[in-house]
Amino acid sequence: MPFTISAAGKIKDTFVETDKGKLFVRIWGDADNLETRAPIILLHDSLGSVELWRDFPAALSAATKRTVIAYDRLGFGNSDPRSDYLDLDFISKETVEGIAALRQHLQLSQIILFGHSVGGGMAVSAAAAMPDRVVAVITESAQAFVEDRTVEGIKDAQLAFEIPEQVERLAKYHGTKARWVLDAWVKSWLSPEFASWTLEPAITAVRCPVFAIHGDFDEYGSLIHPEKISSSPLCQGEMEIFHECGHLPHRERPEAVLRVVSSFLERRLGA
Repeated sequence: MPFTISAAGKIKDTFVETDKGKLFVRIWGDADNLETRAPIILLHDSLGSVELWRDFPAALSAATKRTVIAYDRLGFGNSDPRSDYLDLDFISKETVEGIAALRQHLQLSQIILFGHSVGGGMAVSAAAAMPDRVVAVITESAQAFVEDRTVEGIKDAQLAFEIPEQVERLAKYHGTKARWVLDAWVKSWLSPEFASWTLEPAITAVRCPVFAIHGDFDEYGSLIHPEKISSSPLCQGEMEIFHECGHLPHRERPEAVLRVVSSFLERRLGA
């Protein structure tokens, strides 16, 4: 194995080299689990990072008895910076630029993908592209297309970030990359060329079980999104709607998310 996890802390920080730079990776759980049970890889949202998952990965590892792995995409968190802005196909590109590189570096034969917001779209895209590697997908507050509610939510956030203190808060997790992170999110999703983006081709190609989690108060997407993500008969999809819950179910309803995710994985994948 290319890394070790201490028996005491069961947490390991490491880096993965890619053609474009180093990715920061954090791992929770026992190294033995990587060979006996597919680990869960967490894919963060448009402003997210490993640190912003807070204590959820440790709780998820304990609840599912699986190793949990989170990484900062290039340009985010503790990963290397990037000077270019995201291509319009950045969601599908993450399969190669991040997920596949991580899987190969850690020598993972099978993986479970758990993506929050845009990370959910990345999880679905990767499952479609790597059907022999991805055994289950969990999306949380993911978008399946560019909805008016999504656009308006981003515009509202853009206005909020005009307050310097808001960018400073973002810098706590992204350092000097904070402005790039914010601009990458806004410029991508509000680009006229991106307005026609849809996850539909990937959704219809996924073969593994899919579980779509969504809050009915999500400011970035209506319930149409989990319905679409779980709709393909080939993926045996399921969904769970949390009532009076916004865009962050794993923070707003952590115990409920852990319960339904653990149940889904046990029911669909077994031990």
